[in-house]
Amino acid sequence: MPKNEYEVIIGLEVHAELSTKTKIFCNCKTVFGGAPNIQTCPICMAMPGTLPVLNEKVVEYAVKAGLATNCKISRDSKNDRKNYFYPDLPKAYQISQFDKPLCYEGYIEIDNSDGKKKIGLTRIHIEEDSGKLNHDELGGGTLVDLNRAGVPLIEIVSEPDLRSPEEVEQYLKKLKSILEYIEVSDCKMQEGSLRADVNVSVRKIGENKFGTRTEMKNMNSFRSITRAIEYETQRQIDVIENGGKIYQETLRWDDVSGKTFSMRDKEDAQDYRYFPDPDLVAIKLSEQYIENIKNNLPELPESRKKRYLEEYKLSEKDAKLITSSKYLSNLFEEASKISGNSKAVNNWIISDISRILNETETDPIEIPFDSKQLAKLVILIDKGTISSSIGKKVLEELFKNPRDPEKIIEEKGWVQISDESAIKEVVNKILETNPQSIVDYKAGKDRALGFLVGQAMKETKGKANPQMLNKMFLEELNK
Repeated sequence: MPKNEYEVIIGLEVHAELSTKTKIFCNCKTVFGGAPNIQTCPICMAMPGTLPVLNEKVVEYAVKAGLATNCKISRDSKNDRKNYFYPDLPKAYQISQFDKPLCYEGYIEIDNSDGKKKIGLTRIHIEEDSGKLNHDELGGGTLVDLNRAGVPLIEIVSEPDLRSPEEVEQYLKKLKSILEYIEVSDCKMQEGSLRADVNVSVRKIGENKFGTRTEMKNMNSFRSITRAIEYETQRQIDVIENGGKIYQETLRWDDVSGKTFSMRDKEDAQDYRYFPDPDLVAIKLSEQYIENIKNNLPELPESRKKRYLEEYKLSEKDAKLITSSKYLSNLFEEASKISGNSKAVNNWIISDISRILNETETDPIEIPFDSKQLAKLVILIDKGTISSSIGKKVLEELFKNPRDPEKIIEEKGWVQISDESAIKEVVNKILETNPQSIVDYKAGKDRALGFLVGQAMKETKGKANPQMLNKMFLEELNK
């Protein structure tokens, strides 16, 4: 049976590290990238006799995330022990939440070919992160780094409402954007601050019963997630078509080979032997506490998008792209205020800046220059100090070595040529060496003018004033 006679069912469990200053049950710092095991204490190392104390900020951030994703908030919640053995889990159990999560029954809206689609959220709960295993290939051993042990997480569990890799990517980008806007996580996927467990099953179109699912663990790149879903979908269809059986198991995605490999049987909830953590008190939230967080939520992506459509007259497409990232949105808004030219700032972001981010697989949070430097670039072009083509070179330099754009153009000698006699000299030279273009223009071929201007820009290495070039070429050609 061909692939188009099957449908894929996808559910996601997204783990987001919270941007609290300290861990969930102790005072150790949560800063990424420290030397191994320096951000640890007896509590997060699970020394005998130590007791956890819940960080209140973790509860606040989780409630924030729940309210921003249309969840109901539980007034009565608790922490549970999730029992499993793994070398980087010091206690041999993880403190998580089982039957009473902080947030439940929410949704996120995405755009698809039929318009808007709601992706249900089963729950958002708090838990602690595990440590990290560093495999020493040279020494042939494995070392444990417990800096990450006890870093607070929220786990956002979706309903199995996703039906394609494209929908998954949209959902993840929307969720990432919301978490960035409410400032509960930096969502740096390359640092593991945002990662997803992807559950995939297939069934024949028309069937109501779900197929057996497999789970791909700890994926932290949109591209890898999309490729993994495409591969696993086809693998499951091939197994079924060949008379085989899909087993519930945990898989590892290998990005180099583009294949999934079995790691272990997939556990069910009962395998973890959950029970309430006796060392932690229940979490009771008042109406006033929840209402206060709700009233202080920052502007969310959808609200900001609507404002940009009205205030800045952006197109739907441009507003959606810019507001998809809090960092891009802030860059746009601040640079627009400084430069007074929101249209030009918008054009730089949706064209060249987005292109460079995509080509280099850079997250907007890592843009090395600030709104003042982007605004200065726009102002220099508006004043005629540099041309747009030189502006592109300045932007590339800002990505490589950010500094004042004015200093860049001075260092590189990129100041625009606006001297009439110098430009006249270039125009005459280009006309002399391209007589056929003059004939073409006289014959009504308007593209000849664009060719001549292009040649003049090439001659001046992009430094000639394009408006003056156009004007002078027209004057000469229409004589």
